Amino acid sequence: MEPNELPLVTIFGASGFVGTQVVQALARKGYRIRAAVRRPDLAGHLRMPGAVGQIVPVQANVRNAASVLRAVQGAGIVINLVGIGVQRGAQQFDAVNVEGAKAVAEAARAVGAQVLVHVSGLGLVADSSSAFARSKAAGEEAVSAAFPQAIILRPSVIFGPGDGFFTRMGTFARMLPVVPLIGADARMQPVYVGDVADVIAKAAAGDVRNGRIYELGGPEIETNRELWQRVLRETGRSNPLLPVSQGLASLLAMPMGLLPKPPLTGDQVILLGQDNLVSEGATKDKRTLLGLGITPVSMDTILPTYLWRFRRNGQFERLPA
Repeated sequence: MEPNELPLVTIFGASGFVGTQVVQALARKGYRIRAAVRRPDLAGHLRMPGAVGQIVPVQANVRNAASVLRAVQGAGIVINLVGIGVQRGAQQFDAVNVEGAKAVAEAARAVGAQVLVHVSGLGLVADSSSAFARSKAAGEEAVSAAFPQAIILRPSVIFGPGDGFFTRMGTFARMLPVVPLIGADARMQPVYVGDVADVIAKAAAGDVRNGRIYELGGPEIETNRELWQRVLRETGRSNPLLPVSQGLASLLAMPMGLLPKPPLTGDQVILLGQDNLVSEGATKDKRTLLGLGITPVSMDTILPTYLWRFRRNGQFERLPA
């Protein structure tokens, strides 16, 4: 299709970490984008990657079905990136991760959207002891029920400049003389945010089969201990790693969970103790990055570009060879 023939795209959660990358990826391809966010007045930066009028922030809250429906009017493609990992006030797991996901799917169906992409996560199962994981699993079910042809993406831990995983580890390394190591032997498969955005762009173009679940992981599989060692290398630090049990970690998380932006929650403790890997079934069925023709970007390529700020002397510090 010519750029002026491309359908309108509505992106919920467009101003977030993943959303800004998705907006850029779709803008480069010429899509008109409606960035559905709770605070359009704070989303002006989203306009920058596009031509005049190409990217328009609009007000929408997934907890308000009427605002969701308004945001998808005329859209041929709907992308839902909204999800919360911490409950506060009206922002509850059930309200956002389940009912909000359902509202987006129902609205996409109501306006006749051809493509719905819903971003979830790896290992978030219905019988998990994590309330967050249970809500995300229930959200997937609600989306599939309302929009059976939805494309569901399950990324592992997503990394890149501004992420909430390695950036938090770098902060801990800078602040704590001894780092508590949670789930030392649990394995992760971090995936680059740009690769996730590329999958969504492929889905928008019709190059991803509808009605399937895709699992997205990077090229490296490492334990939490190995990931921490990687962060310490990149930041030029030598903090001792102190393994702690899940029970002790849960106790440590309790007071932190009371903070406005908690650095650690009980749900995160649970998830850090579990493997977070692409399944053999997804690999066999080619429901992965490689199966979609995308060569995943390694942590070696990206982490040095933003973890340098956690070094003692920033970008000017010379690390050991």
